[in-house]
Amino acid sequence: MPLEIPRRFYGTVLASEYCGPPHPVPLPKERENHLAAPTTSHHPVKEYDLAKSVRGRALRGRVRHRQFLMLFTYWGLGWLCLGASGGIIGTNVPAEAVTAERISQLPKREQGAWREYLKRSLAQRRADQDFFRREMKTHGVTQSTLPREQRGVRGIPLDRPREWHGSDEARRLADNLVSFQTPAGGWSKNIDMTSQPRAPGERFANGNLSRYPGGLDFDTPHDADWKYVGTFDNDATTTQLQFLARVITASGGASDSHRKAFLKGLDYIFAAQYPNGGWPQVWPFQGGYHDAITYNDGAITHILALLKAVASNEQDYGFVPRRTRMRARRSMERGIECVLATQIRVDGRRTVWCQQHDTLTLAPTSARNYEMPCQASAESAEIALFLMDLPKPAVEIISAVDSAVKWFEKTKIENVDYRRGDPNGRDLVAAQGQGPLWARYYEIGTDRPIFGDRDQTIHDRLEEISAERRRGYGWYRDTPREAIVRYRVWKTAEGRVK
Repeated sequence: MPLEIPRRFYGTVLASEYCGPPHPVPLPKERENHLAAPTTSHHPVKEYDLAKSVRGRALRGRVRHRQFLMLFTYWGLGWLCLGASGGIIGTNVPAEAVTAERISQLPKREQGAWREYLKRSLAQRRADQDFFRREMKTHGVTQSTLPREQRGVRGIPLDRPREWHGSDEARRLADNLVSFQTPAGGWSKNIDMTSQPRAPGERFANGNLSRYPGGLDFDTPHDADWKYVGTFDNDATTTQLQFLARVITASGGASDSHRKAFLKGLDYIFAAQYPNGGWPQVWPFQGGYHDAITYNDGAITHILALLKAVASNEQDYGFVPRRTRMRARRSMERGIECVLATQIRVDGRRTVWCQQHDTLTLAPTSARNYEMPCQASAESAEIALFLMDLPKPAVEIISAVDSAVKWFEKTKIENVDYRRGDPNGRDLVAAQGQGPLWARYYEIGTDRPIFGDRDQTIHDRLEEISAERRRGYGWYRDTPREAIVRYRVWKTAEGRVK
Protein backbone atom coordinates (compact mmCIF):
# COMPACT_ATOMS: atom_id res chain seq x y z
CA MET A 1 0.00 0.00 0.00
CA PRO A 2 1.25 3.51 -0.75
CA LEU A 3 2.44 5.53 2.22
CA GLU A 4 -0.12 8.08 3.34
CA ILE A 5 1.13 11.66 3.11
CA PRO A 6 -0.92 14.01 5.34
CA ARG A 7 -3.01 16.53 3.38
CA ARG A 8 -2.77 20.20 4.25
CA PHE A 9 -4.42 23.41 3.16
CA TYR A 10 -2.54 25.92 1.02
CA GLY A 11 -1.02 27.81 3.93
CA THR A 12 -3.43 30.40 5.31
CA VAL A 13 -4.85 31.57 1.99
CA LEU A 14 -8.63 31.52 1.78
CA ALA A 15 -10.50 30.34 -1.28
CA SER A 16 -12.37 33.64 -1.41
CA GLU A 17 -9.10 35.44 -2.13
CA TYR A 18 -8.99 33.74 -5.54
CA CYS A 19 -12.59 34.37 -6.58
CA GLY A 20 -13.86 37.02 -8.95
CA PRO A 21 -12.11 39.08 -11.63
CA PRO A 22 -8.32 39.06 -11.38
CA HIS A 23 -7.37 42.72 -11.55
CA PRO A 24 -9.20 44.18 -8.52
CA VAL A 25 -8.02 41.41 -6.20
CA PRO A 26 -4.51 41.80 -4.68
CA LEU A 27 -2.19 38.83 -4.60
CA PRO A 28 -1.83 37.33 -1.12
CA LYS A 29 1.40 38.48 0.48
CA GLU A 30 2.82 34.97 0.80
CA ARG A 31 2.28 34.44 -2.94
CA GLU A 32 3.75 37.83 -3.88
CA ASN A 33 6.97 37.75 -1.95
CA HIS A 34 7.97 34.13 -2.27
CA LEU A 35 11.24 34.57 -4.10
CA ALA A 36 14.23 36.74 -3.37
CA ALA A 37 17.83 36.42 -2.29
CA PRO A 38 20.87 38.58 -1.62
CA THR A 39 23.41 39.10 -4.34
CA THR A 40 27.10 39.79 -4.30
CA SER A 41 28.23 43.37 -4.64
CA HIS A 42 30.36 43.16 -7.78
CA HIS A 43 27.71 42.35 -10.39
CA PRO A 44 24.27 43.05 -8.91
CA VAL A 45 21.41 40.96 -10.24
CA LYS A 46 17.87 42.02 -9.46
CA GLU A 47 15.87 39.55 -7.44
CA TYR A 48 12.38 38.36 -8.19
CA ASP A 49 9.96 40.11 -5.84
CA LEU A 50 6.37 40.68 -6.93
CA ALA A 51 5.71 42.78 -3.85
CA LYS A 52 8.13 45.41 -5.20
CA SER A 53 7.16 44.97 -8.87
CA VAL A 54 8.51 42.50 -11.39
CA ARG A 55 11.71 43.74 -12.95
CA GLY A 56 10.62 47.36 -12.70
CA ARG A 57 7.65 49.70 -12.89
CA ALA A 58 7.02 49.23 -16.62
CA LEU A 59 6.35 45.52 -16.17
CA ARG A 60 4.41 45.75 -12.92
CA GLY A 61 0.80 45.91 -14.01
CA ARG A 62 1.16 43.53 -16.92
CA VAL A 63 3.07 40.84 -15.05
CA ARG A 64 1.02 41.13 -11.85
CA HIS A 65 -2.03 40.47 -13.98
CA ARG A 66 -0.32 37.56 -15.75
CA GLN A 67 1.05 36.14 -12.51
CA PHE A 68 -2.39 36.31 -10.94
CA LEU A 69 -3.91 34.46 -13.88
CA MET A 70 -1.20 31.80 -13.64
CA LEU A 71 -1.65 31.44 -9.90
CA PHE A 72 -5.42 31.41 -10.30
CA THR A 73 -5.16 28.60 -12.85
CA TYR A 74 -2.51 26.75 -10.88
CA TRP A 75 -4.17 26.87 -7.48
CA GLY A 76 -7.81 27.46 -8.30
CA LEU A 77 -8.79 23.88 -9.04
CA GLY A 78 -7.16 22.85 -5.81
CA TRP A 79 -9.63 24.91 -3.81
CA LEU A 80 -12.51 23.25 -5.60
CA CYS A 81 -11.16 19.95 -4.31
CA LEU A 82 -10.69 20.94 -0.67
CA GLY A 83 -12.46 18.50 1.56
CA ALA A 84 -12.51 15.83 -1.10
CA SER A 85 -10.45 12.66 -1.02
CA GLY A 86 -7.86 12.99 -3.75
CA GLY A 87 -8.44 14.58 -7.12
CA ILE A 88 -6.84 17.41 -9.06
CA ILE A 89 -5.36 20.21 -6.96
CA GLY A 90 -4.17 22.43 -9.83
CA THR A 91 -3.41 22.78 -13.51
CA ASN A 92 0.01 23.51 -14.96
CA VAL A 93 0.48 26.39 -17.40
CA PRO A 94 3.19 26.78 -20.07
CA ALA A 95 6.34 28.82 -19.55
CA GLU A 96 6.80 32.05 -21.49
CA ALA A 97 9.48 32.42 -24.12
CA VAL A 98 11.81 35.40 -24.36
CA THR A 99 10.29 37.71 -26.98
CA ALA A 100 10.75 41.28 -28.20
CA GLU A 101 7.35 42.12 -26.74
CA ARG A 102 8.30 40.92 -23.28
CA ILE A 103 11.63 42.72 -23.45
CA SER A 104 9.83 45.96 -24.36
CA GLN A 105 8.05 45.81 -20.98
CA LEU A 106 11.31 45.89 -19.04
CA PRO A 107 12.73 49.16 -17.65
CA LYS A 108 14.41 51.03 -20.50
CA ARG A 109 17.87 50.76 -18.95
CA GLU A 110 17.62 46.96 -19.17
CA GLN A 111 16.11 46.61 -22.62
CA GLY A 112 19.29 47.23 -24.62
CA ALA A 113 21.21 44.22 -23.33
CA TRP A 114 18.24 41.90 -23.77
CA ARG A 115 17.47 43.17 -27.29
CA GLU A 116 21.09 42.58 -28.27
CA TYR A 117 20.97 39.08 -26.79
CA LEU A 118 17.78 38.21 -28.68
CA LYS A 119 19.25 39.65 -31.89
CA ARG A 120 22.40 37.53 -31.50
CA SER A 121 20.36 34.41 -30.84
CA LEU A 122 18.21 34.87 -33.94
CA ALA A 123 21.27 35.65 -36.07
CA GLN A 124 23.10 32.56 -34.81
CA ARG A 125 20.12 30.33 -35.52
CA ARG A 126 20.02 31.63 -39.11
CA ALA A 127 23.78 31.13 -39.43
CA ASP A 128 23.50 27.53 -38.19
CA GLN A 129 20.73 26.77 -40.68
CA ASP A 130 22.55 28.50 -43.53
CA PHE A 131 25.65 26.41 -42.78
CA PHE A 132 23.62 23.21 -43.04
CA ARG A 133 21.99 24.25 -46.33
CA ARG A 134 25.37 25.19 -47.83
CA GLU A 135 26.85 21.91 -46.69
CA MET A 136 24.12 19.93 -48.42
CA LYS A 137 24.52 21.95 -51.62
CA THR A 138 28.32 21.66 -51.61
CA HIS A 139 28.21 17.88 -51.23
CA GLY A 140 25.28 17.36 -53.57
CA VAL A 141 23.05 15.99 -50.82
CA THR A 142 19.37 16.27 -51.70
CA GLN A 143 17.88 14.57 -48.64
CA SER A 144 19.13 15.12 -45.11
CA THR A 145 19.62 12.18 -42.77
CA LEU A 146 19.17 11.78 -39.03
CA PRO A 147 21.92 10.65 -36.65
CA ARG A 148 21.41 7.47 -34.68
CA GLU A 149 19.69 7.89 -31.34
CA GLN A 150 21.53 7.18 -28.12
CA ARG A 151 20.38 8.05 -24.65
CA GLY A 152 22.26 10.88 -22.96
CA VAL A 153 26.03 10.99 -23.46
CA ARG A 154 26.70 7.27 -23.27
CA GLY A 155 29.88 6.30 -25.03
CA ILE A 156 31.77 9.47 -24.01
CA PRO A 157 33.93 8.16 -21.14
CA LEU A 158 35.16 10.55 -18.47
CA ASP A 159 36.22 7.85 -16.02
CA ARG A 160 39.04 6.20 -17.99
CA PRO A 161 42.70 6.41 -16.83
CA ARG A 162 44.43 9.58 -17.87
CA GLU A 163 46.81 7.74 -20.19
CA TRP A 164 43.88 6.29 -22.15
CA HIS A 165 42.84 9.79 -23.23
CA GLY A 166 46.10 10.03 -25.14
CA SER A 167 45.39 6.86 -27.10
CA ASP A 168 44.45 6.58 -30.77
CA GLU A 169 40.99 5.39 -29.72
CA ALA A 170 40.39 8.48 -27.61
CA ARG A 171 41.63 10.80 -30.36
CA ARG A 172 39.36 9.08 -32.89
CA LEU A 173 36.41 9.57 -30.54
CA ALA A 174 37.38 13.23 -30.10
CA ASP A 175 37.44 13.67 -33.89
CA ASN A 176 33.91 12.29 -34.06
CA LEU A 177 32.73 14.68 -31.35
CA VAL A 178 34.21 17.65 -33.19
CA SER A 179 32.31 16.64 -36.34
CA PHE A 180 29.01 16.91 -34.42
CA GLN A 181 29.78 20.36 -32.98
CA THR A 182 27.22 22.87 -34.21
CA PRO A 183 28.34 26.01 -36.05
CA ALA A 184 27.47 27.96 -32.89
CA GLY A 185 29.85 25.77 -30.85
CA GLY A 186 27.53 23.51 -28.83
CA TRP A 187 26.27 19.96 -29.18
CA SER A 188 22.86 18.34 -29.33
CA LYS A 189 21.67 15.50 -27.09
CA ASN A 190 20.62 11.87 -27.26
CA ILE A 191 22.55 10.94 -30.42
CA ASP A 192 25.42 8.55 -31.12
CA MET A 193 28.49 10.76 -31.60
CA THR A 194 31.06 8.04 -30.99
CA SER A 195 30.58 5.29 -33.59
CA GLN A 196 31.44 7.37 -36.62
CA PRO A 197 31.90 11.01 -37.66
CA ARG A 198 28.95 13.09 -38.77
CA ALA A 199 28.36 12.88 -42.52
CA PRO A 200 27.55 15.85 -44.81
CA GLY A 201 23.80 16.40 -44.72
CA GLU A 202 23.42 14.55 -41.44
CA ARG A 203 21.46 16.69 -39.03
CA PHE A 204 23.02 17.89 -35.80
CA ALA A 205 20.08 16.56 -33.78
CA ASN A 206 17.67 13.66 -34.02
CA GLY A 207 14.40 15.47 -33.57
CA ASN A 208 13.96 14.79 -29.86
CA LEU A 209 10.23 14.99 -30.47
CA SER A 210 7.70 14.22 -27.76
CA ARG A 211 6.28 10.71 -27.75
CA TYR A 212 2.92 12.26 -26.90
CA PRO A 213 2.48 15.13 -29.37
CA GLY A 214 -0.64 17.20 -29.36
CA GLY A 215 -2.03 20.69 -29.20
CA LEU A 216 -1.70 20.78 -25.40
CA ASP A 217 1.88 19.49 -25.30
CA PHE A 218 4.25 22.13 -23.90
CA ASP A 219 7.07 20.44 -25.81
CA THR A 220 5.56 20.91 -29.28
CA PRO A 221 8.38 22.53 -31.31
CA HIS A 222 8.01 25.57 -33.53
CA ASP A 223 10.19 23.77 -36.07
CA ALA A 224 10.19 19.97 -35.82
CA ASP A 225 13.23 19.79 -38.12
CA TRP A 226 15.39 22.06 -35.96
CA LYS A 227 15.24 21.21 -32.28
CA TYR A 228 17.92 21.02 -29.58
CA VAL A 229 20.58 22.17 -32.06
CA GLY A 230 22.90 23.20 -29.28
CA THR A 231 21.82 22.42 -25.71
CA PHE A 232 22.97 21.89 -22.11
CA ASP A 233 20.22 19.33 -21.49
CA ASN A 234 21.05 15.72 -20.59
CA ASP A 235 24.72 16.60 -19.96
CA ALA A 236 25.20 17.80 -23.54
CA THR A 237 27.97 20.27 -24.46
CA THR A 238 29.65 20.22 -21.04
CA THR A 239 30.44 16.49 -21.36
CA GLN A 240 31.95 16.91 -24.84
CA LEU A 241 34.08 19.79 -23.59
CA GLN A 242 35.35 17.81 -20.60
CA PHE A 243 36.31 14.91 -22.86
CA LEU A 244 38.09 17.15 -25.36
CA ALA A 245 40.05 18.78 -22.52
CA ARG A 246 41.23 15.37 -21.31
CA VAL A 247 42.34 14.35 -24.81
CA ILE A 248 44.11 17.67 -25.45
CA THR A 249 45.99 17.45 -22.14
CA ALA A 250 46.87 13.77 -22.49
CA SER A 251 48.13 14.40 -26.03
CA GLY A 252 50.37 17.25 -24.92
CA GLY A 253 48.20 19.84 -26.65
CA ALA A 254 49.29 18.56 -30.05
CA SER A 255 45.80 18.42 -31.59
CA ASP A 256 44.98 21.87 -32.96
CA SER A 257 41.50 20.84 -34.16
CA HIS A 258 40.55 19.58 -30.72
CA ARG A 259 41.84 22.72 -29.03
CA LYS A 260 39.97 24.98 -31.45
CA ALA A 261 36.75 23.00 -30.89
CA PHE A 262 37.15 23.29 -27.11
CA LEU A 263 37.66 27.06 -27.19
CA LYS A 264 34.74 27.38 -29.61
CA GLY A 265 32.65 25.48 -27.09
CA LEU A 266 33.62 27.90 -24.33
CA ASP A 267 32.66 30.79 -26.60
CA TYR A 268 29.30 29.07 -27.03
CA ILE A 269 28.81 29.08 -23.26
CA PHE A 270 29.79 32.75 -23.03
CA ALA A 271 27.43 33.68 -25.88
CA ALA A 272 24.51 31.75 -24.40
CA GLN A 273 24.75 33.39 -20.96
CA TYR A 274 21.94 35.80 -20.20
CA PRO A 275 22.50 39.42 -19.16
CA ASN A 276 21.35 38.39 -15.66
CA GLY A 277 23.88 35.54 -15.49
CA GLY A 278 21.63 32.54 -16.19
CA TRP A 279 21.59 30.13 -19.12
CA PRO A 280 18.78 28.69 -21.23
CA GLN A 281 18.36 24.99 -21.85
CA VAL A 282 18.78 25.44 -25.61
CA TRP A 283 20.78 28.06 -27.53
CA PRO A 284 20.17 29.61 -29.98
CA PHE A 285 16.65 30.13 -28.67
CA GLN A 286 14.09 27.43 -29.33
CA GLY A 287 11.18 29.08 -27.54
CA GLY A 288 8.85 27.87 -24.81
CA TYR A 289 10.30 26.52 -21.59
CA HIS A 290 13.65 25.94 -23.33
CA ASP A 291 14.30 29.68 -22.89
CA ALA A 292 13.97 29.45 -19.10
CA ILE A 293 16.91 29.63 -16.71
CA THR A 294 17.45 25.88 -16.43
CA TYR A 295 18.69 23.92 -13.42
CA ASN A 296 16.93 20.75 -14.57
CA ASP A 297 19.25 17.78 -15.08
CA GLY A 298 22.09 19.87 -13.67
CA ALA A 299 22.33 22.09 -16.76
CA ILE A 300 23.58 25.25 -15.06
CA THR A 301 25.49 23.50 -12.26
CA HIS A 302 27.43 21.54 -14.89
CA ILE A 303 28.23 24.77 -16.74
CA LEU A 304 29.39 26.44 -13.53
CA ALA A 305 31.53 23.45 -12.55
CA LEU A 306 33.24 23.49 -15.96
CA LEU A 307 33.86 27.24 -15.78
CA LYS A 308 35.26 26.84 -12.27
CA ALA A 309 37.69 24.17 -13.50
CA VAL A 310 38.79 26.36 -16.41
CA ALA A 311 39.12 29.51 -14.31
CA SER A 312 41.10 27.66 -11.63
CA ASN A 313 43.54 26.29 -14.23
CA GLU A 314 42.90 22.74 -13.10
CA GLN A 315 45.04 19.95 -14.52
CA ASP A 316 42.98 19.20 -17.64
CA TYR A 317 42.68 22.87 -18.59
CA GLY A 318 46.25 24.15 -18.50
CA PHE A 319 46.16 24.73 -22.26
CA VAL A 320 43.42 27.37 -21.98
CA PRO A 321 44.76 30.91 -22.60
CA ARG A 322 44.91 33.20 -19.59
CA ARG A 323 42.48 35.70 -21.10
CA THR A 324 39.92 32.94 -21.63
CA ARG A 325 40.39 31.71 -18.06
CA MET A 326 39.68 35.21 -16.78
CA ARG A 327 36.57 35.37 -18.92
CA ALA A 328 35.47 32.00 -17.54
CA ARG A 329 35.85 33.32 -13.99
CA ARG A 330 33.72 36.39 -14.72
CA SER A 331 31.10 34.21 -16.36
CA MET A 332 31.06 31.86 -13.36
CA GLU A 333 30.68 34.76 -10.92
CA ARG A 334 27.72 36.13 -12.87
CA GLY A 335 26.20 32.66 -12.94
CA ILE A 336 26.51 32.33 -9.16
CA GLU A 337 24.78 35.69 -8.72
CA CYS A 338 21.87 34.38 -10.77
CA VAL A 339 21.75 31.25 -8.62
CA LEU A 340 21.50 33.37 -5.47
CA ALA A 341 18.89 35.66 -7.01
CA THR A 342 16.62 32.76 -8.00
CA GLN A 343 16.55 31.05 -4.60
CA ILE A 344 12.89 30.86 -3.60
CA ARG A 345 11.68 32.70 -0.53
CA VAL A 346 8.58 31.84 1.48
CA ASP A 347 7.43 34.42 4.03
CA GLY A 348 10.85 36.06 3.80
CA ARG A 349 12.79 32.83 4.39
CA ARG A 350 14.96 31.30 1.69
CA THR A 351 14.21 27.71 0.75
CA VAL A 352 15.52 26.08 -2.45
CA TRP A 353 15.12 26.35 -6.24
CA CYS A 354 12.74 25.32 -9.00
CA GLN A 355 13.91 23.20 -11.93
CA GLN A 356 13.62 26.28 -14.11
CA HIS A 357 12.96 29.99 -13.56
CA ASP A 358 11.51 32.57 -15.89
CA THR A 359 14.29 34.34 -17.75
CA LEU A 360 13.04 37.89 -17.20
CA THR A 361 11.14 37.72 -13.88
CA LEU A 362 13.20 34.96 -12.22
CA ALA A 363 9.94 33.39 -10.98
CA PRO A 364 9.65 29.60 -10.78
CA THR A 365 8.11 28.37 -14.02
CA SER A 366 7.02 25.18 -15.72
CA ALA A 367 8.74 22.96 -18.27
CA ARG A 368 6.97 19.92 -19.68
CA ASN A 369 3.28 19.33 -18.96
CA TYR A 370 4.00 17.42 -15.75
CA GLU A 371 6.80 19.73 -14.51
CA MET A 372 5.18 22.59 -12.64
CA PRO A 373 6.47 25.64 -10.76
CA CYS A 374 7.62 24.17 -7.45
CA GLN A 375 10.52 23.54 -5.11
CA ALA A 376 12.68 20.85 -6.74
CA SER A 377 14.68 18.69 -4.32
CA ALA A 378 17.28 17.04 -6.57
CA GLU A 379 18.31 20.10 -8.59
CA SER A 380 18.45 22.14 -5.38
CA ALA A 381 20.76 19.58 -3.81
CA GLU A 382 23.07 19.77 -6.84
CA ILE A 383 23.15 23.56 -6.53
CA ALA A 384 23.98 23.33 -2.82
CA LEU A 385 26.75 20.82 -3.52
CA PHE A 386 28.28 23.14 -6.11
CA LEU A 387 28.13 26.14 -3.77
CA MET A 388 29.83 24.12 -1.05
CA ASP A 389 32.65 23.35 -3.47
CA LEU A 390 33.56 27.03 -3.85
CA PRO A 391 36.70 28.20 -2.04
CA LYS A 392 36.30 31.02 0.49
CA PRO A 393 32.53 31.39 0.03
CA ALA A 394 30.97 34.80 0.58
CA VAL A 395 28.45 35.23 3.38
CA GLU A 396 25.62 35.25 0.82
CA ILE A 397 26.67 31.82 -0.40
CA ILE A 398 26.95 30.45 3.14
CA SER A 399 23.48 31.77 3.93
CA ALA A 400 22.04 30.24 0.74
CA VAL A 401 23.47 26.81 1.60
CA ASP A 402 22.34 27.05 5.23
CA SER A 403 18.80 27.76 4.11
CA ALA A 404 18.74 25.00 1.51
CA VAL A 405 20.03 22.34 3.92
CA LYS A 406 17.54 23.47 6.56
CA TRP A 407 14.80 22.93 3.99
CA PHE A 408 16.19 19.47 3.12
CA GLU A 409 16.05 18.51 6.80
CA LYS A 410 12.50 19.82 7.09
CA THR A 411 11.13 18.00 4.05
CA LYS A 412 12.88 14.62 4.29
CA ILE A 413 10.72 11.52 4.53
CA GLU A 414 12.21 8.77 6.69
CA ASN A 415 11.47 5.06 7.06
CA VAL A 416 10.25 4.76 3.47
CA ASP A 417 11.25 3.09 0.24
CA TYR A 418 10.32 3.95 -3.35
CA ARG A 419 9.67 0.71 -5.16
CA ARG A 420 7.34 -1.07 -7.52
CA GLY A 421 4.08 -1.90 -5.83
CA ASP A 422 1.94 -2.89 -8.81
CA PRO A 423 2.16 -2.97 -12.63
CA ASN A 424 1.21 0.70 -12.78
CA GLY A 425 4.49 1.88 -11.34
CA ARG A 426 6.46 2.53 -8.17
CA ASP A 427 4.98 3.71 -4.88
CA LEU A 428 6.33 5.19 -1.69
CA VAL A 429 5.95 2.47 0.93
CA ALA A 430 6.71 2.19 4.63
CA ALA A 431 10.11 0.56 5.24
CA GLN A 432 11.58 0.80 8.72
CA GLY A 433 15.16 2.05 8.69
CA GLN A 434 15.10 3.04 5.01
CA GLY A 435 15.49 6.53 3.61
CA PRO A 436 15.46 9.39 3.91
CA LEU A 437 13.90 10.26 0.56
CA TRP A 438 12.53 13.45 -0.86
CA ALA A 439 9.68 14.02 -3.28
CA ARG A 440 10.89 15.34 -6.60
CA TYR A 441 8.56 18.36 -6.35
CA TYR A 442 7.17 20.27 -3.38
CA GLU A 443 4.43 22.86 -3.40
CA ILE A 444 5.76 26.36 -2.70
CA GLY A 445 4.35 27.60 0.60
CA THR A 446 3.21 24.29 2.09
CA ASP A 447 6.13 21.97 1.32
CA ARG A 448 3.81 19.12 0.50
CA PRO A 449 4.79 16.67 -2.28
CA ILE A 450 3.06 17.26 -5.61
CA PHE A 451 2.93 15.24 -8.82
CA GLY A 452 2.13 16.17 -12.43
CA ASP A 453 0.62 14.37 -15.38
CA ARG A 454 0.72 14.73 -19.16
CA ASP A 455 -2.73 16.34 -19.16
CA GLN A 456 -1.26 19.25 -17.12
CA THR A 457 -3.13 18.23 -13.96
CA ILE A 458 -1.37 18.51 -10.61
CA HIS A 459 -2.02 16.06 -7.77
CA ASP A 460 -0.91 15.58 -4.18
CA ARG A 461 -0.97 11.77 -4.35
CA LEU A 462 1.28 9.74 -6.60
CA GLU A 463 -1.32 7.01 -7.15
CA GLU A 464 -3.66 9.57 -8.74
CA ILE A 465 -1.53 10.23 -11.82
CA SER A 466 -1.50 8.05 -14.93
CA ALA A 467 0.32 4.72 -14.96
CA GLU A 468 2.49 6.00 -17.82
CA ARG A 469 3.84 8.88 -15.72
CA ARG A 470 4.19 6.74 -12.60
CA ARG A 471 6.33 4.28 -14.54
CA GLY A 472 8.19 6.83 -16.65
CA TYR A 473 9.37 9.41 -14.09
CA GLY A 474 11.33 9.33 -10.84
CA TRP A 475 9.02 10.97 -8.32
CA TYR A 476 11.23 10.47 -5.25
CA ARG A 477 14.95 11.14 -5.00
CA ASP A 478 17.76 10.80 -2.48
CA THR A 479 20.11 13.49 -3.85
CA PRO A 480 19.66 15.84 -0.84
CA ARG A 481 21.15 13.16 1.41
CA GLU A 482 24.59 13.77 -0.09
CA ALA A 483 24.17 17.52 0.41
CA ILE A 484 23.33 17.04 4.09
CA VAL A 485 26.35 14.77 4.65
CA ARG A 486 28.68 17.19 2.87
CA TYR A 487 27.21 20.12 4.78
CA ARG A 488 28.16 18.68 8.16
CA VAL A 489 31.84 18.80 7.17
CA TRP A 490 31.63 22.02 5.17
CA LYS A 491 29.88 23.97 7.92
CA THR A 492 32.62 23.33 10.44
CA ALA A 493 35.38 24.54 8.13
CA GLU A 494 37.05 27.83 8.90
CA GLY A 495 35.06 30.87 7.77
CA ARG A 496 31.83 28.97 7.13
CA VAL A 497 30.02 29.67 10.39
CA LYS A 498 27.88 32.78 10.47
